[in-house]
Amino acid sequence: MNAAHEHVLQRLHLQIIIEVESCGSLTAAADTLALTQSALSHSIKKLEKQLGVLIWIRDGRRLYLTQAGRYLHSLAERILPQLSLAEENLNQFSAGLRGTLRVGMECHPCYEWFLTVTNSYLKAYPDVDIDVIQKFQFGGLGALLNHEIDILVTPDPVFKSGLQFVPVFDYEQVLVVSNQHPLSVKNWVTPDDLRDEVLISYPVSSERLDIYRSFLTPAGLLPARHKRIETTDMILQMVSCGRGVTALPRWLAERYAASINLSVLRLGQSGIRKQIHLGVRHEDANVDYIAGLVSLARSMVSPAES
Repeated sequence: MNAAHEHVLQRLHLQIIIEVESCGSLTAAADTLALTQSALSHSIKKLEKQLGVLIWIRDGRRLYLTQAGRYLHSLAERILPQLSLAEENLNQFSAGLRGTLRVGMECHPCYEWFLTVTNSYLKAYPDVDIDVIQKFQFGGLGALLNHEIDILVTPDPVFKSGLQFVPVFDYEQVLVVSNQHPLSVKNWVTPDDLRDEVLISYPVSSERLDIYRSFLTPAGLLPARHKRIETTDMILQMVSCGRGVTALPRWLAERYAASINLSVLRLGQSGIRKQIHLGVRHEDANVDYIAGLVSLARSMVSPAES
């Protein structure tokens, strides 16, 4: 960028690009940003003139991003969350706080495990708050890369440049059935055993579920039906009443098994072995309160042993 273009691109320009694309119109975007439509239009026209590129083209009443506009939209998606985070952290620093540790959860059972870590962590770091974000069942990798979270808790790490994943404990994925279910007499099941079953899972896409990826799909089989339920308690109540079967980490399944008449079976003769990992950005790996959580999680007794 030459000298004439220095400091041309401003935060407001990026916010406008995001909101126009999200809202679908200049009027709605202007309302969201508390601007007049004329002020919004003037700001973008001035930017286009200074940069020498068009950001949108109009087709009838519809606006479409140009190649330059798509680039700026992608840039805005990366930069705006980081600016917001920087402002939040600086406000906390000015108030004498160390900050907020934002932890993303990529699996429902991960949250129940994480609760066993938080009590000790909060005592060790009294000036750090924890914000647990569970919306990442779709995949939290992008959130970690984009600085929307500081730590990602996941059973399925993706080793990518700029990130590191640390295993914190091992577990086995198992099948859970009612004590009255015909399969309950078995020690382990085959994919064919589930051909006529109703499989109950958390509301996650099938391709992200281990029972599909590591058990059913390689065998070319599907259950008769697949139901999705939000909470562990309700899933296991349904299983206990004979409404279906489910797959959970062994440590979590056995916590419930005795009290609500459940049987825990191995998936295949050898079982499905997994690990919970904590993912952090390389640049943050040595930040004391981030490294402290990773160290504490690794030192604690795993749920399977507690």
